[in-house]
Amino acid sequence: MRIFLDDERRPPEGWTLVRWPQEVIALLQTHKVTHLSLDHDLGNDERGTGYDVIVWVERAVAVDGFVPPAIRVHSANSSARIKMEAGIKAIERLHKAQRP
Repeated sequence: MRIFLDDERRPPEGWTLVRWPQEVIALLQTHKVTHLSLDHDLGNDERGTGYDVIVWVERAVAVDGFVPPAIRVHSANSSARIKMEAGIKAIERLHKAQRP
């Protein structure tokens, strides 16, 4: 399953549109997500941002041995993009270190 987290854009063909981080996390917990494309700003910071998904994945990889999907960022928020991409690199390092 390919998940596209965004509040305004339409997903590319073959991707499932999701509006909120908790919905993404619920789908990740099914272990059926193969790709994530994340926006940062979702219109209501109280409900979360794309970075919240990165934080969840990083913790799940570090603590639970979760196998992360391929993750990319499509946010126009340049400072948030940098922070999210740093998180993705940390996830990749953690996952690589856990491989036998």
